[in-house]
Amino acid sequence: MADEKYDLVVVGGGPAGYAAAIRAGQLGKKVACVEMDRAGGTCLNWGCIPSKALLKSAELINSIKKSEEFGISVGSVDYDFSKIIQRSRGVADQMAKGIEFLFKKNKVDYIVGKAHVDDAKTVSVVDGDSKGKKLKTDNILLATGCRARRLPFLPTDPERIMTSREALVMKKQPKSVAIIGSGAIGVEFAYFLNAFGTDVTILEVMPQLVPVEDEEIAKTLGREFKKQGIKTELEVQVKDAELTKDGVKLVYTKKGKDVTMEVDAVIQAVGVVAFLDNTVEPSLNLKTDRDYLVVDDSYRTNVAGIYAAGDIIGPPWLAHVATFEAVQAVNGIFGASKPRRVKNFPGATYCNPQIASTGVTEKKAKELKLDFKVGKFPFVASGKAVAGAHSEGFVKLISDSKTGEILGAHIIGRDATELITEYCLAMEMEGTIDEIHGTIHAHPTLSEALAEAAAATHDEAIHI
Repeated sequence: MADEKYDLVVVGGGPAGYAAAIRAGQLGKKVACVEMDRAGGTCLNWGCIPSKALLKSAELINSIKKSEEFGISVGSVDYDFSKIIQRSRGVADQMAKGIEFLFKKNKVDYIVGKAHVDDAKTVSVVDGDSKGKKLKTDNILLATGCRARRLPFLPTDPERIMTSREALVMKKQPKSVAIIGSGAIGVEFAYFLNAFGTDVTILEVMPQLVPVEDEEIAKTLGREFKKQGIKTELEVQVKDAELTKDGVKLVYTKKGKDVTMEVDAVIQAVGVVAFLDNTVEPSLNLKTDRDYLVVDDSYRTNVAGIYAAGDIIGPPWLAHVATFEAVQAVNGIFGASKPRRVKNFPGATYCNPQIASTGVTEKKAKELKLDFKVGKFPFVASGKAVAGAHSEGFVKLISDSKTGEILGAHIIGRDATELITEYCLAMEMEGTIDEIHGTIHAHPTLSEALAEAAAATHDEAIHI
């Protein structure tokens, strides 16, 4: 095949890759995006989007279970687990087609196949429908992301010992499941499966659920999960697993003693690992740190003309962070603006209650010996939350004692992932708690809790 010349070739079509390609197209550049699976990458096809479709089904059935509280009787409720899974796949399909449309709109050449970076100016397609195609380019952006980490001592069985990818297309609902890890993926699957009657046990090596979150947030989630019937085992180490006739026999250590449990299935939710397998010619000697690509403040690798963005350059492993990084990288490559590295970003976990956070936790603020104050407001004091029968949780705000600048924000409760953005914007603008408090929030809304938490820092909250 004849070589084609591009201004930019993007390797990977996930939240970083497709955003980079579209941004380059917006700048009028000739750009190609090579993706080995499907536009949208892991997030759209095997993560963020289909999992949220599953969680919506869980939210709906839980709302129906509580209908009597609202004076509504619905009788017995049935569900079809396979249709729930099918709907989530349909949502992913629809969104992937949307990305493909955006490629066409922005004149991006979308190439499905396995890419190989031969040198700083050449990308070959080594597998797929375009196998043998060579792309000549002035710039290369690597955005190959990560894949789910597997515990090496666990047997391989796509139906009984799963990662999130297999769990998203499980053919049969397990009657019981052990979920190893309580990060966002772990607790989201726990909430989803529990909502439909699966006996769920979370096994976590750390002393709290959702280890990256504030300790008070984690304790509140633990109490809410207990109410829902989700069991949690903290500070345990999974040692072994054996496939049995009916499921999986799992062995873990707690307080020095081995514990054996038998479940229908196991879901591994123990993080991710960099995915760059056989993508780059080894002689290029791209610099890495723990398998993640090392980049400078302009997202340049140590090889001129090769850039990287998204999960492949390391944490935080978040789709919205990956998109930001990719757009920044492209803006820098073509001189549209000076690129920025990520500093302030929201974390979002979509179990029930939802969790969202940004900035430092209270524990981290103490470790850094910051001079700070804490303001809290419980949703039980929010009229909107009580009216909607979702008054669990609270807003917690950490601010500089002298200036009032917001250092961290933590929310657990209904629509926490939607509410956190106000605090992110305030932190981006170096806003203060007084400015949040001084902004009139509509009543009745959940967002009033954001202002009340700010006011509570000075003991000025009205409703507590």
